[in-house]
Amino acid sequence: MKENVVSTPTRERCVTSYAARTQYRPGEIHPPHVKVKDAIDIHCHAHEGQQDAFDLAKRASQAEMKGLLFKSIVGADPARSVRKIQEEVNRWAEKEAIEPVTCWAGFVCGRQLAPISAKTAREMIASGIVAIWLPVFTHANTLNTVGTYRRFVEGNNAAGWVGPLPWDTALKLGHYNLDEKGNLTAEVREIIRTCADKGAALFFGHATHKEIYKLAEEVDRVGLERAVIDHPFSPFINLSVDQMKELSRAGILFNFTYDELSPLLGVDPQLMYNAIREVGPEHFTLSSDAGEPLFPDSVESMRLVRGYMEAFGLAPDELYTVCTRNPAKVVGLKLN
Repeated sequence: MKENVVSTPTRERCVTSYAARTQYRPGEIHPPHVKVKDAIDIHCHAHEGQQDAFDLAKRASQAEMKGLLFKSIVGADPARSVRKIQEEVNRWAEKEAIEPVTCWAGFVCGRQLAPISAKTAREMIASGIVAIWLPVFTHANTLNTVGTYRRFVEGNNAAGWVGPLPWDTALKLGHYNLDEKGNLTAEVREIIRTCADKGAALFFGHATHKEIYKLAEEVDRVGLERAVIDHPFSPFINLSVDQMKELSRAGILFNFTYDELSPLLGVDPQLMYNAIREVGPEHFTLSSDAGEPLFPDSVESMRLVRGYMEAFGLAPDELYTVCTRNPAKVVGLKLN
């Protein structure tokens, strides 16, 4: 399959980027008190060693954001951890006389190489989770693309990192959503059905193209209305515009992230904008996928990803669609 090119040489890229950046005038910026009004970040991180969830919620409230969906957060019970953050930010916001941001919790299947369990997914949804992620960090695709912690490969709490693993090794060690016949596993099918029945969102994780199309078929079959593919231009997913058009027929949303735009991945924002324009803003969301110390915090990441898309050509109502209207559908928030 032909590789989907999502970056361009610096000399060529500066032609489009300078036209956008020199004409983009959203108003004077007052760091750190930026506004990202009404934005809903459906993919942010706050687990161990990353950005502090309470500080982020305060900053998001000051920025007049509507919501934060925590894909990860400190604690074994994500819904409980997020409820605690919500209570704390509500008390703080009352003293500050501002509107508190709304916080939701997500759950990632297969963390730390735990089995993919529909039972666990049901329990998490019952506890207050609004979104389920299929395997990400421990998916075979991740292990094959970038590698993993050495302890996952060698055990015995080995320190360090192992580079990309051969596919056979990655498949043996990591998660994969298909069985030996190429069909979705029973557990994954049950997770999809549970999300449809309970009104939870399903994120496809780091699934391969073969898995993505099988997942899309099942999403369409059971009528799941909240299905999302994260960072479609990342090396893990690498969808083309034509593939997005195909998959959009099942009502799937494509969640572009600051992670893709960051220097660590280096996706060209012009190509990101082109994809939104060609497939249609109604099929996209923007989020941060931030939390790591090498990234700006999620509020600043949201300002940047939204600013890039506005600078390259999205109109105000289109920005509201990708930053608020579509994300609200994902978390089940009714807008006024």
